[in-house]
Amino acid sequence: MNNENIITEALSGIHNRRSFLRRAGGGAAALMGASAILGLREANAAPTATDAAVLNFALNLEYLEAEYYLRGVTGAGVRDQGVLINSGIGTGGGVIIKDNPQVTFTNSVLQGYAEEIAADELAHVKFLRAALESYGVRPVREPQIDLLNSFNTLAQAAGLGPTFDPFANQVNFLLGAFIFEDVGVTAYKGAAALLSDKNVLTAAAGLLAVEAYHSGSIRTTLYGLSTQSGGGSIISTVQAISDVRDSLDPLPNGSNPDTDRGIQDSDGNPDIVPTDANGLAFSRTTRQVLNIVYGQVNATRGLFFPNGFNGAITR
Repeated sequence: MNNENIITEALSGIHNRRSFLRRAGGGAAALMGASAILGLREANAAPTATDAAVLNFALNLEYLEAEYYLRGVTGAGVRDQGVLINSGIGTGGGVIIKDNPQVTFTNSVLQGYAEEIAADELAHVKFLRAALESYGVRPVREPQIDLLNSFNTLAQAAGLGPTFDPFANQVNFLLGAFIFEDVGVTAYKGAAALLSDKNVLTAAAGLLAVEAYHSGSIRTTLYGLSTQSGGGSIISTVQAISDVRDSLDPLPNGSNPDTDRGIQDSDGNPDIVPTDANGLAFSRTTRQVLNIVYGQVNATRGLFFPNGFNGAITR
């Protein structure tokens, strides 16, 4: 069995398992789900200001991921799925992206996988907005998101050339996804220490778990593709992206341990799950996350968010 067949076997059935729109769910379903998970029917008390701020911080990231995946698999964005992204706190600004971003997938399994993640990310946006509204807290609007110049800037920083189009083909799309998924996992892990409401913490744990599934699947698929003929550059490209992320997340004391990893270790073995010596996922503070998505340490805006987050916290 060749490598492509191995990947196909491992991911088989994704495309037909759940339809995209049914998987994403409607607005009413998201509201009911948020109420049930957060226990709002039993306790109507509002979350602490910090808990609400963390949920809104996460919502900014989920907007970014949802726009990326939806644009890649459907050519349209979150607004086109009926989400009122311009309702709430902060300033909207639309999405900067090339014309016709829908990716032409040559592997139906990879296409189905991308569609599943897109549905998850859209559901996360709906869930977080519904959860905040159920608590009587206004969710943040979707801020301006750049899915064009941001990737070109990252390509230059990583030494990959002057431009990078993540929507050009299915491999580029997976490489673009790699940029986000590990950051999402470490962001939710780091946010756990800021939360005080156990219901909010439980919901955040559920979101972290899904992002971790996404990250592991993206990393595994990219490694599998790298073993195919002509796939050798994937390893070096992923490592270059990882190195840029690592350069952008120094600790408050100025030290910068190597906590971001590519998909192959120094001995040439697959490195699918980046963990510390105890087998635990790494954490990032909100400041470290902002450094990466803004593309500069201690910046207040830039890269994927030209005007910054709406309601950002830095801890």
